Amino acid sequence: MTNKHFLTDLDGTLLRSDATLSDYTISIITDALSKGIMISYATARSYISSNNIVSVIPWKYPIILYNGAVILDPITQKVIDGCWLDSDTSNEIIHLGREHKLLPFLFALDEEDKERVLHEELVREGDLQFYRSRPNDPRFGQLQQLECIDTFRTLIIAYIGLFEELEPLMTEVQHKFGNEIHTHFMKDSYIKNHYFLEFSHKEANKREGLRKWSKLMQCKPHELTVFGDHLNDVGLFEEAGTRIAVSNAHPTIIEMSTLVVESNDNNGVAAYLEQFIN
Repeated sequence: MTNKHFLTDLDGTLLRSDATLSDYTISIITDALSKGIMISYATARSYISSNNIVSVIPWKYPIILYNGAVILDPITQKVIDGCWLDSDTSNEIIHLGREHKLLPFLFALDEEDKERVLHEELVREGDLQFYRSRPNDPRFGQLQQLECIDTFRTLIIAYIGLFEELEPLMTEVQHKFGNEIHTHFMKDSYIKNHYFLEFSHKEANKREGLRKWSKLMQCKPHELTVFGDHLNDVGLFEEAGTRIAVSNAHPTIIEMSTLVVESNDNNGVAAYLEQFIN
């Protein structure tokens, strides 16, 4: 086998619908890593959020977090690359949200590269459900008035709400900043009828994350095999040579794929990888 470089999305792809890993998937990826196959993941999640689920696998290669905003070494847990919004831009976006009576979660790195999630008092149902789904998460901190200080690096400004609440804010922010920011708007997988609206650095996407990962791994993007299911995986599929969609994927991802495998609930990624284990 010439291709030993694999990147997989987590939610909806490697993880089952209940956001867990099957024993089969754990066994296959652990075995593959032990035999020199270079597998890692690219996720919208933070390190803490993803690691709480997938730490049973001994990941050893750089991981792509926050949809490409951070590249982290899972061994040292040090940030080795990334891109982030400056404090002025972050605070302008927060101000625009206030005008729409919306307040975000501010995901940032502090002076010591520690992940922080800052917010004001939570009163909206979507925000409360998101917070409650991460009990005892040390990243979260409540402020009387949310703002990004100069020494913080904003990874994502995330709003949670109904489509009709978030869409006008997205339009206004995009009109003001144009291509200077990256916008991601998607239906939430776990909170009924709610959407995520996220703003980040213009290069904080999985396409740029894949390019940085390729350089770190000393391979070319066309030498990679990627796995995905949703629109935030489009960048992976545009860059990689082999593109594997799980059968539950968004139609756009399926159309872009080289191959469609079994769904996330039927271990599609692990079943595909098993063939490469000698």
